[in-house]
Amino acid sequence: MPDKNIIEIKDVSYAYGTRPILTGINMSIPRGSTVAIMGISGSGKTTLLRLIAGVMKAKQGEVWVDGKRVNDLDTVGIYQLRRRLGMMFQFGALFTDLSVFDNVAFQMREHTDLSEAMIRDLVLMKLHAVGLRGAHNLMPAELSGGMSRRVALARAIALDPMLMLYDEPFTGLDPIAMGVISNLIKELNSALGATSIVVTHDVQEALEVVDYVYYLSDGKMVAHGTPDDIRNSTDPLVRQFVYGEFDGPVAYQYPGRTLVDDMRLNG
Repeated sequence: MPDKNIIEIKDVSYAYGTRPILTGINMSIPRGSTVAIMGISGSGKTTLLRLIAGVMKAKQGEVWVDGKRVNDLDTVGIYQLRRRLGMMFQFGALFTDLSVFDNVAFQMREHTDLSEAMIRDLVLMKLHAVGLRGAHNLMPAELSGGMSRRVALARAIALDPMLMLYDEPFTGLDPIAMGVISNLIKELNSALGATSIVVTHDVQEALEVVDYVYYLSDGKMVAHGTPDDIRNSTDPLVRQFVYGEFDGPVAYQYPGRTLVDDMRLNG
């Protein structure tokens, strides 16, 4: 019987050179759940996603995915793991010289021995799931931002992944497109029986989609809980982030001399 948790992160730290990015991170993500990793820009969210996907390896601690310790995997093991992951990148990251159809077909052609007839049927099914079967002949330059994200989502689910990773899926979308993407995340997670991790700083939209939230600040885990726990948190950092408050622990001004002192120096 598989472990209850598909991901276990145990006391993980990571640094770029001497600059710490993550410090002492602990997380458990159950199979079949939808989990958000939140925090302001630069808090370490995307780095954590890269550690889970095996793009980078933790300097300290352990990252376990589907019962495998990612730290110990060789190149072959990493690629085998990634074939079971779906990744939706920021802004879609479609191949600009390939049609919508060929973008979604790319993984099938690279990683399977399926016939072109079977690939055609599967691609059309994936595009139908995101409402874009009729756009299969279009090029990425002909798509709106919301349509590009939906094609990227169809590509991400091409091989029916066990784990879906979303890196800022709502950024730059209008309210209608944002609602479409959030509904697709919920529906596809249920249809595929997958687990989803949503890295985002779009608070209200994410809290409607996910089952659980981890909140990072300066590379440290400062809060976690259900969406209601996060909404009702009394932690000043969490409240400032959730409700977009101007005054709080996160300062608007970058540290430095006072404006009066700077003006005197130039006087």
